Amino acid sequence: MFLAQARTTPGIHVMAVADLSAPRALQALRNTGWVEEQISAASFTQALSSGTTHVTEDVEAMIAADGVDVIVEATGNPGVGIHHALRCFYHGRHLVMVNVEADALVGPLLARRAREAGVVYSLAYGDQPALICEMVDWARATGFEVICAGKGTKYLPEYHASTPDTVWEHYGFTDEQVEAGGLNPRMFNSFIDGTKSAIEMAAVANATGLTPSPEGLGFPPAGADDLAAVCRPREDGGSLHHPGTVEVVSSLERNGRSVERDLRWGVYVTFKAPTDYAARCFSEYGLVTDDSGFYTALYRPYHLIGLELGISVAHAALRGEATGSATGFRGDVVAAAKRDLAAGEELDGEGGYAVYGRLMPAENSLVLGALPIGLAHGIELRNAVATGEFVRWSDVAIDEGQEPVRFRREMEQWSRTEGMGEPSGTARMSSTGRLVE
Repeated sequence: MFLAQARTTPGIHVMAVADLSAPRALQALRNTGWVEEQISAASFTQALSSGTTHVTEDVEAMIAADGVDVIVEATGNPGVGIHHALRCFYHGRHLVMVNVEADALVGPLLARRAREAGVVYSLAYGDQPALICEMVDWARATGFEVICAGKGTKYLPEYHASTPDTVWEHYGFTDEQVEAGGLNPRMFNSFIDGTKSAIEMAAVANATGLTPSPEGLGFPPAGADDLAAVCRPREDGGSLHHPGTVEVVSSLERNGRSVERDLRWGVYVTFKAPTDYAARCFSEYGLVTDDSGFYTALYRPYHLIGLELGISVAHAALRGEATGSATGFRGDVVAAAKRDLAAGEELDGEGGYAVYGRLMPAENSLVLGALPIGLAHGIELRNAVATGEFVRWSDVAIDEGQEPVRFRREMEQWSRTEGMGEPSGTARMSSTGRLVE
């Protein structure tokens, strides 16, 4: 999607594309309208001088190549994403992290390393977390108290047990649709079983200072006109554990009926009028509020994913700003058992058959010793774990020498010694990376 728009965006030169399979990358370019003359460069140097695009399987060489300003990391693999990020910082490259899996795992420490290197580390505009961060900054900059921020999705409680074998039943796709679209069952299963929602809300919490509920995501059913009433604190009649949190609203009622004017593809922020005067303005300008008139919402019904990614590239390269970046470790996504798991079984990670990701406050995760979902792949269980229970570090046989494990352990240690927010001695940043004090 990014390649489709980058080709027609003035000022952007896609100097190189790196993929495990060069033919696959070439096909992606061709599928999105690139002509052979645009992808004929034989080297990075020729690509830079001629304005063409070099295709390579050597990502290390691409990151190090002269002339590169911004790297877009879109692998979706958290361990790989961490490695690429550290190479970007070493070579002084700004990084747009489409790989929100890596951000949820270690984003706060990556953001810190980027600041130390003098480069931008950014969430990807077009993906929902960056759009939510923008809304939170808007509300705060206009003087409103942010009550809740989040997104919509299709959710029912039974979806947590979904596997790649059952995922298409929940979407209602036929075998023909799946084959024609080349759809990845594990990726789509991560969307439906709640893992991707948890990962994205952890990214938002870590970037904005909003804090997850200790109960995790509740997925209350709510349409666009219900946000103000639903996404407000319980003591005021809503569903929230506390004000200043993140939540994902469902496009389905618990009986499976579709919510009217659902926000399945959208993002939102609910906020509160600080004065009677502001609440009266809400009424006079036609805002949909709760029954008190003080809570209201701003929402966007759609997100365009990679089609909008160029906004992040421009912000990083031209303004030195992020479109969302972690400012502390506040939300974590931990592995929970989809079924009774026996000792000796191997975990298969996000979107798989064994575990799904649940959001929790980072401080709770550290106390529990819970295993992050980003590391719950290809490792053996030492202990049995019952359905719905969290997997802990002590339950698995994991190689502590692996780069993503070491980096995660470093972040946990920093969090224990310096707190959940900004590292000591650094200035406070907004969610978009602007210095605010």
